[in-house]
Amino acid sequence: MYQIFSDGASRGNPGPSGIGAVILKDGKVVHEIAEYIGETTNNVAEYEALLHALDYCVKKKLSPVEILADSQLMIRQLTGHYKVKHPNIIPLHEKAREYLAHLDVTGYQHVPREQNKHADRLSNKGIDDHFQKG
Repeated sequence: MYQIFSDGASRGNPGPSGIGAVILKDGKVVHEIAEYIGETTNNVAEYEALLHALDYCVKKKLSPVEILADSQLMIRQLTGHYKVKHPNIIPLHEKAREYLAHLDVTGYQHVPREQNKHADRLSNKGIDDHFQKG
């Protein structure tokens, strides 16, 4: 089974934002994502991080997957416990559902920030790398 840890970072909310994700199999890193995504909110960044990871898993046929994130809102929306109401989040949620239809998902887990440090570091790296280039 693959594990997707994802995280979004926004400095200002909205503000400069980055995404981070790490895909693991048996505790070993299969793929990492660290990208700058421009000015947006933290919730959008959270979804974008997951979308990039899901896109990778679908393209590489990495399944089954478990999704872990420190965004309780996103996890609860994906599991149907919360409705998706914000107009900026609705299309991202729909895109996530499209990707998820192509994967065998074993579960969704909200994890404390301490257990998501790798993805958090990658999301901040996306922002930092962008501004260091400039």
